[in-house]
Amino acid sequence: MKGLLLINLGSPDAPDVPSVRHYLREFLSDPFVIDINPVARWLLVNTVIAPFRSPKSAKAYQKVWMKEGSPLVVYSENLTGKVQEKLGDYVVELGMRYGKPSIREAIEKLLMQGIDELVVFPLYPQYALSSTETAVVEVNKVLGSRSRPAIPIKFIPPFYNHPAFIKAFAQRGREALQDFRPDHVLFSFHGLPKRHVIKALPQDYRVQCAATAGGIAKELGLCTLPVPYSISFQSRLGRTPWIEPFTDVVLSELPKKGIKKLAVFCPSFVADCLETLEEIGIRGRETFQQNGGEDLRLVPCPNDSPLWVEAIYKLVMGSGFLK
Repeated sequence: MKGLLLINLGSPDAPDVPSVRHYLREFLSDPFVIDINPVARWLLVNTVIAPFRSPKSAKAYQKVWMKEGSPLVVYSENLTGKVQEKLGDYVVELGMRYGKPSIREAIEKLLMQGIDELVVFPLYPQYALSSTETAVVEVNKVLGSRSRPAIPIKFIPPFYNHPAFIKAFAQRGREALQDFRPDHVLFSFHGLPKRHVIKALPQDYRVQCAATAGGIAKELGLCTLPVPYSISFQSRLGRTPWIEPFTDVVLSELPKKGIKKLAVFCPSFVADCLETLEEIGIRGRETFQQNGGEDLRLVPCPNDSPLWVEAIYKLVMGSGFLK
């Protein structure tokens, strides 16, 4: 029996300060996320970031929390169910790198159902140490801690330019923009510290982001716009140098260039979450309008859409196994 493990980042259990604080401590204590001296990282996370950031983050989560729970978890669970239906001969489980359900819990469920082959699918289109790599390391850590014989395992590689992924994201844009004609389209990707990009070479995050944006733009025919599209990076944290341009700065500058109606894609995320719904959809829109923009349309992520389910099917069925 074959198993498929879908992995995403994770979410707090609830939009309250204690839950957010616990989540931030787990997330930011990962050396792939904050790659500094362990003692310095502990002090930074536990005495500065988690205590002071938790109340602000909790309020942000409250603005986007769904009645079923965290948007990221809800959409990911819905996706898992639909992928299970599509891949009838696979057992499909969802694991979050941080929070619940954990990667360990998901792997235990898969093994208990008797799988003898495993495909691991980190749901991150572009490669980064703080997303893809830490997920791969955690899976190997969990499997390596078990006494059972090893099973064949295959990791789905970054799919930033896979035609099925591009098509799925472009379709979301087509749906969102059918009644909205933007002056410009912004592709906002999650930012990274510059040193993370250098460490990950030859996997170049910026090149992969550009390929994703270019693929979606081509699929939608955005080259017909006067100023077709641009790329920026969001969610920077701390004082270390991060890749530019910064999304919040771009959102404040675009109205001064005559851009009044803006569409924003966030193609480093496959499920809507705090970074898309609140950071762009609420705060980003406010920044854009406060600087003279009229309207900002956030394009939804693929979430659990039919074309995204189909894309996962194609990626998994084409994966093969490592022998």
